[in-house]
Amino acid sequence: MTTERHGGDAVGEVLARHGIDHVFTLCGGHISPILVGAKARGIRIVDVRDEASAVFAADAVARMTGVPGVAAVTAGPGVTNAMTPLKNAQMAQTPMVLFGGATATLLKGRGALQDIDQLALVRSACKWSTAVSTVPALGPTLNKALEIAQEGVPGPVFIEVPVDVLYPESIVKQWYIEESGVEKMEGLTAKALEVYLKSHLYKQFHLPHVDVSVPSVRRSRTSGLDAQIEKVADMVRSAERPALVIGNQTMVSCHDPRSLAESVERIGMPTWLGGAARGLLGTQSPVQFRHKRGASLKQADLVIVCGFPFDFRLKYGRGFGKAKIVSANLSAEELRKNRKPDVGVQMHPGDFLRALADATGAAGSRWDGWFADVRAREESRDAEIQTQARPDTQLIDPIHFFLRLEEKMAEDAVIVADGGDFVATAAYILRPRSPLSWLDPGVFGTLGVGGGFAVGAACVRPEAETWIIWGDGSCAYSLAEFDTCARHGLAPIAVVGTDASWAQIARDQVELLGDDVATTLVRTPYHTVAEGYGGKGLLLTDPAKIDETIDEAKRLSKAGHPVLINVHLAPSDFRKGSISI
Repeated sequence: MTTERHGGDAVGEVLARHGIDHVFTLCGGHISPILVGAKARGIRIVDVRDEASAVFAADAVARMTGVPGVAAVTAGPGVTNAMTPLKNAQMAQTPMVLFGGATATLLKGRGALQDIDQLALVRSACKWSTAVSTVPALGPTLNKALEIAQEGVPGPVFIEVPVDVLYPESIVKQWYIEESGVEKMEGLTAKALEVYLKSHLYKQFHLPHVDVSVPSVRRSRTSGLDAQIEKVADMVRSAERPALVIGNQTMVSCHDPRSLAESVERIGMPTWLGGAARGLLGTQSPVQFRHKRGASLKQADLVIVCGFPFDFRLKYGRGFGKAKIVSANLSAEELRKNRKPDVGVQMHPGDFLRALADATGAAGSRWDGWFADVRAREESRDAEIQTQARPDTQLIDPIHFFLRLEEKMAEDAVIVADGGDFVATAAYILRPRSPLSWLDPGVFGTLGVGGGFAVGAACVRPEAETWIIWGDGSCAYSLAEFDTCARHGLAPIAVVGTDASWAQIARDQVELLGDDVATTLVRTPYHTVAEGYGGKGLLLTDPAKIDETIDEAKRLSKAGHPVLINVHLAPSDFRKGSISI
């Protein structure tokens, strides 16, 4: 064992200096020094069972803390396995650093094990990608990567770290000698090769680093923002039926969600939350609404959209009546995607809302009539959902189950959403308790986030209840992370809605095309699988036992066990016709 300083030490020092508390990984020889160096500096290393889960876990940490997430994967298939969560993080605008191992610099492109063109692969899925070729470049490159990940429109960055940049110089030197065969050679050829190897080693370990080809990410404050905010404030003061839509980007790199929530309530207009913004206003805010957003937006005379592009979720910008439209977004492209707003404010939407609250002051009672209209629709939809619950079915009605779970879920709960039909049903009923406590994949609609998101969430808030809401299709992507949870002392509670079907797809596929091909599953004993991975499993088939099963799951979780409730669902057409394209 060597105690010699290595590249992983340099990485660990920078991460610690930036307040990084966790590195998520699946081990590989290429990246071992990063894990050892980070651990030596008090950073928790959490090893998972799939590289995708490592990146999803880093994504969750970034969303919940405002600090960039960090993951490290080995070369080749380690990087390719990380591609989907990397793209998911890019589309969710999550600041993150992903380290990818790589073959030795001298062997690049020569057919070494797991050697592929990783930079070409990741380039379109991240904000910046680069390869480090010398040890002195590790620290400056990582500093720059963390800065790039957070500045402007946040997003993931990728750093390729060759194995011979990470290991100690004496070990790398020995590798070079063995691989080159120089010790067994004679004559001028041997001498020339020896000189070349010594020169390469010197440059690799000792040549001072010079920043080159590194983008500048500092963006000066756009001129005219104060005037734009005042213009929007005038629009708010004159509006009779205003509406506020808050999306994912508003919460990115958010370190003070409470002040943001206070600003939204001071603005005082009917507000709908989407994506990571769910939970910003708690469960009972007088300005928050969850249902019939489309109907209200069509009647509004002013709609302010914060951190939300005009994509399919807002009907590509067509879901508004004759309202004046204001958009606040960090991205110039998203400000005008599919629809040009009347006022487009390019700034962090959270900062925009704080500034707007200061400019407008309290709303008073001038919108009482409008609130009454919006609230009537909200209460009507809640009542409709209540009447659709069926507590007396032979198996478990999903609406009835979630109504009971809503009553029993702790006030500190974090909810991870990973699935289609079952999870979307939950979204109508479960109320995120607090800011940064709802994790869904975002606009990419990625299945498989559940295990990784739950690992990240449980690391960040170990005392809170972490709930994974899984469909029986989506759970199979990351159920193996129950092993990770058991090994690392994490205790999320997973709920698997088992209907033996990819129901969200099957419902429309069968009706439109007359065939259920590739959409059928079986009622797999997922609770037994969870037990095999070191967790606790509960089977729920009797509606009369919903409460006691939830209570038992909460008890087991409090005792430190990851728990899975396998809920056998009765047929439901609650979300008939809900396919998205």
